Amino acid sequence: MDERTPDGSAGDVDYGSVGGGYADHRRPDDRIAARIAQALGTARTVVNVGAGAGSYESAAPEVTPVEPSAAMRVQRPAHLPAAVDAIAEQLPFADASFDAAMTTFSVHQWSDAAAGLREMRRVARGPVVVLTCDPDLVRDFWLYAYAPEVLDTEARRYPPIAELTEALGGRTTVQPVPVPLDCTDGFNEAYYGRPERLLDPGARQACSAWSFVDEEARARFAADLRRDLASGAWDERYGKLRQQPYFKGSLMLLRSVPE
Repeated sequence: MDERTPDGSAGDVDYGSVGGGYADHRRPDDRIAARIAQALGTARTVVNVGAGAGSYESAAPEVTPVEPSAAMRVQRPAHLPAAVDAIAEQLPFADASFDAAMTTFSVHQWSDAAAGLREMRRVARGPVVVLTCDPDLVRDFWLYAYAPEVLDTEARRYPPIAELTEALGGRTTVQPVPVPLDCTDGFNEAYYGRPERLLDPGARQACSAWSFVDEEARARFAADLRRDLASGAWDERYGKLRQQPYFKGSLMLLRSVPE
């Protein structure tokens, strides 16, 4: 059933409330984008499910974005195609309509991730590409020492990788995606070596997991991190990350092709 907020958001986050500054902080990183493009291969027609403001949208000749949130659709740049207002679980396309299908940072927003992936498999003749996070790994990050509620939320929301591969069927590969130190896409792990960035409320708001914690928890996080940065305690524990070129965390790229 298509149950949505007034904004049109179909998952557990109302992007009409929290998605206003998303495009300012979640700019696609070229190195991550290159991995997605490689996984899509030579596809000429691609459906991008949960397309949001257009991050990582394929450069294929024909792209059909799907995005239920009006707040996200309005942030799409003018040079990108307008998004179809629909949800992953009920894609309004015939079987095998596209060469490939993709979704990035979206499956954890869906009410039924398995159903959405089966729909992507149904409408794609070739690869289905999914950028997501492994819930078993999201807590292996310094942020857990400061805001455990946020990463507990992420671990709860992200579907297990085994469930995603089962829903996709076919032949599926799972590859870790290293996060570069100067990553332009502001998800939590993107700031592994730049902790000061997470003191910006706008940067936190662009990561949907922060919308699940109350203002008291956000204020405590900011106060604790600011104190440890000022005292040098953060750098004593984690300072080597400031020079580490890549962080191998929870980010994963799944690619499924039919048997």
